[in-house]
Amino acid sequence: MTTFSDRLKEAMYAQNLKQIDLVHIAAENNVKLGKSHVSQYVSGKTVPRNDILHFLADTLHVDADWLLGDSQENFTARENNSVAPKAPSTTKTSGSVGASNSSKRGTTPMKKTITDKNDNDNAGSSAMHIFKKSSKLDNVLYDVRGPVVEEAARMEERGTHVLKLNIGNPAPFGFRTPDEVIYDMSQQLSDCEGYSPSQGLFSARKAIMQYSQIKKLPNVTINDIYTGNGVSELINLCMSALLDNGDEILIPSPDYPLWTACATLAGGKAVHYICDEQSDWYPDIEDMRRKITDRTKALVIINPNNPTGALYPKEVLQKIVDLAREHHLIIFSDEIYDRLVMDGKEHISIASLAPDLFCVTFSGLSKSHMIAGFRIGWMVLSGDLSKAKGYIEGVNMLSSMRLCANVPAQHVIAPALRNRPEVDDLLLPGGRIYEQRKVICDAIAEIDGLSAVTPEAAFYIFPKIDAKRFHILDDEKFALDFLREKHVLLVHGRGFNWEAPDHFRIVYLPEVAVLDECMTKMKEFLADYQQK
Repeated sequence: MTTFSDRLKEAMYAQNLKQIDLVHIAAENNVKLGKSHVSQYVSGKTVPRNDILHFLADTLHVDADWLLGDSQENFTARENNSVAPKAPSTTKTSGSVGASNSSKRGTTPMKKTITDKNDNDNAGSSAMHIFKKSSKLDNVLYDVRGPVVEEAARMEERGTHVLKLNIGNPAPFGFRTPDEVIYDMSQQLSDCEGYSPSQGLFSARKAIMQYSQIKKLPNVTINDIYTGNGVSELINLCMSALLDNGDEILIPSPDYPLWTACATLAGGKAVHYICDEQSDWYPDIEDMRRKITDRTKALVIINPNNPTGALYPKEVLQKIVDLAREHHLIIFSDEIYDRLVMDGKEHISIASLAPDLFCVTFSGLSKSHMIAGFRIGWMVLSGDLSKAKGYIEGVNMLSSMRLCANVPAQHVIAPALRNRPEVDDLLLPGGRIYEQRKVICDAIAEIDGLSAVTPEAAFYIFPKIDAKRFHILDDEKFALDFLREKHVLLVHGRGFNWEAPDHFRIVYLPEVAVLDECMTKMKEFLADYQQK
């Protein structure tokens, strides 16, 4: 049987490393490993304990089980996908390999663990450390890219084509960035080599200020605007700046799960208020009122809404403003889809109705200009900023700590907001997004056991499934079953902090023919589906 010493030397030879090289690498990584230890390992006199074993395996880019002699596989260097100890570029001293064939352990299988802590031949004296995930992440979920997505990735690795309807990413479905946006960025690249001010380029913030004036946001100056690497970064920044442990914030259910995740990670408690499907997915104001406590600091609205596609009318927004005014709450309004509105409807920024309140409004170009990968968004502080001087100080601190948003993308904000985006035509009758919405709504209506409120904005729909009819107790399992049988990736309702196992989200960005095929698969799947 091949011994540990044999495999150690084989791996060292493959990496062109000598004994002294291992000692040097260990020293550089604060690992206690002396010349005598390595010599004893190479000669077969001893084997290392687990922490040293894994250090050697990482350094030599092999699996620990193979190195120990437990695996019968032939030598294959492991892909270095993790951060492994770095070998020195030059070797100053050569070490002797020693005679492995004289090993007294030659026919004895090596053990995976060494339990004798008093073995003086082993390097160091402490037990191997196990590095676990931070407990701060225990209640943080983001199932838009969660277990179902991981299963889809495994299927793709096996050669299975998966239709991904889990995320609002326009590029894979043939949506192209407007030519003028690409041109403007390319012309500015030579001026993008340095950092911008932490809040963003003056030209970008000026354009956002002018856009804010069009949206009737009150009391907005250049200094009240922050650019970010997408709205996602700014949501995280805002929650971290606001929430102490135990502080509460009202977040819609269903929600875009990043809001709940960031609030939780910041130490706060996300309290979910219901958006009522029977009322076109508008927020339930009385449910919001019932859930306000003396620990509540703020409320979040997502308008237009993700995942439902709802667009809130002025009367609903006014009731939310009244509630926030009554309880002295900050309003955070996620409006990333404010330019993706259909049916002749108008988006109203809630901040325009609340000049006496402190509001933070989020938007960007990822969706409206089909440049999700550029990662450019912004937030605007408006209203009575005197009520939030300490909070703004925290926002400024965190904004400075991440230096700035990506500079090339900031350069496209001004021309993008000046020009009417080509996507506008896609939202009109005959336009691609409009027609895709019609196809998906019609298909859902024809499938027994499914129903949906027609979305008025964005490119998502949140169908309801008859959970009793299909005996659905676990909506994640439903999504997994559909993925495995029909190779279509959806996100289950619980991924959006919806408690009942009776909803899922469809991204209707694919072309009509693809959506038709997808819904045919759904109809076939549900024809005899019963969750087990």
